[in-house]
Amino acid sequence: MDSFLFNIKKNMILIFTMGALYMVLEGLWRGWTNITMLLVGGLCGLMIGKMNERYGEKLTIWLKCLLGMAIVLTIEFISGMILNVYLQLDIWDYSNIWGNLYGQICIPYAILWFILVPFVIYVYNYLKHLLFQEKEPGLLWENYKNLFLGR
Repeated sequence: MDSFLFNIKKNMILIFTMGALYMVLEGLWRGWTNITMLLVGGLCGLMIGKMNERYGEKLTIWLKCLLGMAIVLTIEFISGMILNVYLQLDIWDYSNIWGNLYGQICIPYAILWFILVPFVIYVYNYLKHLLFQEKEPGLLWENYKNLFLGR
């Protein structure tokens, strides 16, 4: 039971930390953010990190980027339908961007997330090392080198 509770605590810390980092990046990108992005961004980061833990050496970085992009788009679409459509909080609206689905997700940001997945994997691994003394992460540029070389 202690291990189970520790894992819940660890995941909550990772969600909060990655969500806070996401809010900073979104604030720099858009000029503002919303507190709900703490959970949405943190959950995206945690799920991408867990996907990498589970399939690490079995998948190329290209496939990890595709899966990570799908994770983000799924979470963003579901949270957007709840927060923006149902609750009408109007946190984001991509309806004026090409390739959007109900204004909640769009192709240009999907491509951006594809490119950001190696960074998210690195941050997740770095935080686990820093906060929980787990294995030291590889170098960030290795993820991108492998992405551009198709490995």
